[in-house]
Amino acid sequence: MSGVNERAHKAAHRTPDYTSSGPGDLSVHRMPGHFIRRLQQVAVRLFGDCVGPELTPVQYAALCAIAQTPGAGQAALAALIGYDRATIGGVIDRLEQKGWVARSGSPEDRRLNLLSITPDGQAALARAAPAVLAVQDKLLEPLDQQEREAFERMCLKLLAHHLG
Repeated sequence: MSGVNERAHKAAHRTPDYTSSGPGDLSVHRMPGHFIRRLQQVAVRLFGDCVGPELTPVQYAALCAIAQTPGAGQAALAALIGYDRATIGGVIDRLEQKGWVARSGSPEDRRLNLLSITPDGQAALARAAPAVLAVQDKLLEPLDQQEREAFERMCLKLLAHHLG
C-alpha cells in the first residue's frame, strides 16, 4: 500500500474522537445533524442492550401511544409517535403477531382500523418500563441534573421550531 493509501485506509477505519473540542477528522464530525444521528444510534443500541430483542424503540413508543389513546387509528398513531404512515402498518403487524395489540374496524369508516392494547401488551409494557427508564438514565449519564434539564429544553425548543 502506498503512503497516501495507507493513511486513507487508517483514517477510514478509525472511530472519531468526540471527547476533544477541536475539529474532527471530517467536517460532519462537528455538525449538529451528525451528532443527532450518532446519538440516535447510541440510544437504539442502549435500548437493545437494556430492554432486549423482544421490543424495539418504535414498538415501545407505539405500545405506549396505543395504551394512552385507545381506539386511535394507524395514521393517528404514526402522527403521535412521529413515524412514517407508510411503514407504521408493519410495526402494528409485529405487535399484533405478538398478541400485544388488537385491531378492530371502525363502525363509522370501514377503511379505518382502530387500535387497542391487549392484556399481554399491557404486561409487556409494564415489564419493559423499568429498563426503558434505565436506558434514559444511561444515555444521559455524563450529564448532571442541570445539564439534563437544559438538554431537554433545547431538544424541545428545536422540535417545537421544526415541527410546530
